[in-house]
Amino acid sequence: MTRTSITRRRFMATAAASAAVLTAPRYLRAKGANERLNIAIIGCGGRGGSNLGAVAGENIVALCDVNARAIDAAAKRHPKARREADFRRLFEHQREFDAVVVSTCEHTHAFATMLALRHNKHVYCEKPLTHGIWESRQIREMAAKTKVATQMGIQIHATENYRRVVELVHSGAIGPIRECHVWVSRAWGWQSPEAAKRNGDIVSVTDRPKERQPVPAGLDWELWLGPAPARPFHNVYFPGPKWYRWWDFGSGTMSDLGSHWIDLPFWALRLRAPRTIEASGPPPHRELAPASMSATYEYGPRGDMPAVRLSWHQGESKPEIWRKNGIPRWGDGCLFIGGKGMILADYGRHIMLPEKTFADFPRPKPTIPRSPGHHAEWIRACKTGQPTSADFEYSGWLTEANHLGNVAYRLGRKLEWDPVKLICTNAREADALIRREYRKGWVL
Repeated sequence: MTRTSITRRRFMATAAASAAVLTAPRYLRAKGANERLNIAIIGCGGRGGSNLGAVAGENIVALCDVNARAIDAAAKRHPKARREADFRRLFEHQREFDAVVVSTCEHTHAFATMLALRHNKHVYCEKPLTHGIWESRQIREMAAKTKVATQMGIQIHATENYRRVVELVHSGAIGPIRECHVWVSRAWGWQSPEAAKRNGDIVSVTDRPKERQPVPAGLDWELWLGPAPARPFHNVYFPGPKWYRWWDFGSGTMSDLGSHWIDLPFWALRLRAPRTIEASGPPPHRELAPASMSATYEYGPRGDMPAVRLSWHQGESKPEIWRKNGIPRWGDGCLFIGGKGMILADYGRHIMLPEKTFADFPRPKPTIPRSPGHHAEWIRACKTGQPTSADFEYSGWLTEANHLGNVAYRLGRKLEWDPVKLICTNAREADALIRREYRKGWVL
């Protein structure tokens, strides 16, 4: 048995312990508002380091990362915390902590998060919530059963700007909205070296490298790979965010920045499961997500809101109204097109268009409570039970929808979606992209 492997007997024992925890009293759930949580950090580098800093006012009792250097750096501020490389073994000490922050690479989000949920731990998970659609559904349903405090890491959701835009949409300020566009200019992924240089990509790759490179000191490459297909180490995958453009480890810009930017129309337009999805872009690559692409979702009526078409554009793709100078050409943005006008927003500002028409428009009275901060919301929820604004119920649906854009792109056809059966009714070949097989030894 290798150092990072787990025997069948040990796996069965861990599964039995998880089942027992689900039915045990939730003795860690109640906390006074002024009592500090005991938190385990899974993923200490990159976004993990940022998330660790955001919750550092609580008791950090465990640090887990496949990269020993990341743990060493975090341990300088938290020297008494337990150290682990394998998050599966971390839960052998689950009585030591109340809550978990997951900031691993995308392909292991669901595995660390599901373990936390099965042990009735509050969970904060970096976006996107999971690597795929089936995983997202499993996490959302398990979170509903355990009723612990959950939050996906989409920090912009906590801003005042997003709240004001949502209130404008809900007030009917621009009338019924039947069309919405979201665009981001980041272009990381499969593209020519010339396009990569033009778009400022951090690396230009065209296919999976065949050569083997030395594994960096301190990195457990087998653990880093986790459930993904095995391959030799190469620096095109590590460190982050290089990995996120590879289908085996990430899902590209669609689900990554889509978590932030599609969040706004998802919230404002009360979206959940689309009826159809279609996408366009360069011919799909077997290994790499595209740098530039677009996807269009069709949603049916929701309450008093009419059917709406939501379009996503990334990289060099932009909405036609943007290309024709019909609106200010912001680098990233979200445009709501209503019967009476438009709202253009990004993460920190918004305007109503035409500006002359809405110059003296009376803004609706704020109704969405101010957030204490995205991480602070989660900490408060862990201690008091007060809901978070981007829990796994909300973010699970958002994650499913974003991944569907990638499925439509990779299959090259318009998909008809059945959210109950979790299938594309007109394209059963999508099944393999909705739920993938894991490497031996990994079970969600």
